[in-house]
Amino acid sequence: MAIRATHEIHDRRKSRNVGLAVVLVGFIAIVFGLTVVKVQTIGAVQGFDHVVRPELLERAQ
Repeated sequence: MAIRATHEIHDRRKSRNVGLAVVLVGFIAIVFGLTVVKVQTIGAVQGFDHVVRPELLERAQ
């Protein structure tokens, strides 16, 4: 049995789902952006290479 026609409630649900998806993507973008800014601000962009870095030791003291 095939679906013949969509009811208007399906259109409303689809628009709500699209709206929710846009809001969630926006929220994820904001959190990602804040994380990037915070990491760059504290200078933690350098990779972990198992070597003592004096520039980090001076800030800790």
